[in-house]
Amino acid sequence: MKYTQKIVLKNGTEALIRNSDAPDGANVYEAFNLTHAESDYLLSYPDENSYDPEQEAQFLAKKAESPNEIELVAIMDGKIAGMAGIEAVGSKYKVKHRAEFGISVLKEYWGLGLGKALMQACIQCAREAGYVQLELNVVAENERAIALYKSLGFVEFGRNPRGFNSRTSGFQELVYMLLKL
Repeated sequence: MKYTQKIVLKNGTEALIRNSDAPDGANVYEAFNLTHAESDYLLSYPDENSYDPEQEAQFLAKKAESPNEIELVAIMDGKIAGMAGIEAVGSKYKVKHRAEFGISVLKEYWGLGLGKALMQACIQCAREAGYVQLELNVVAENERAIALYKSLGFVEFGRNPRGFNSRTSGFQELVYMLLKL
């Protein structure tokens, strides 16, 4: 699956949203670690990163060739400002209609509309891949993210009161949301 689009953000600056691929491995690795250090709302901490830069490059190369999954990067000021992607829930018949969505944006780029643009790109890609449902989990305290997801048509379908166990704040409730495509 391929995707490339230039967008203008709220502050008038341009961003390029495109597929990530193997040459982005080290930069995606660095951006992943930074975003996961800046927010307690993401799935993991930087010290829990499953990949090193070389493994990240291999992962991105595989996604770049996938017909139904994608990893996107948003490039601003010559660097990765955000990342988002969709991944199949599974390949079995009963779940192959579903995809999961994930996103992270560097804190210095929050509030510019970059997250919304990345989400819209992933929604478009999910539709083109033939999915009929896009799913995500969000920490209940993350009201800005929930408002964004709702503005794009996501609806809540459940909660897990002990979904995350934060190192700093203890248990965090997760809200399960979906978008019918």
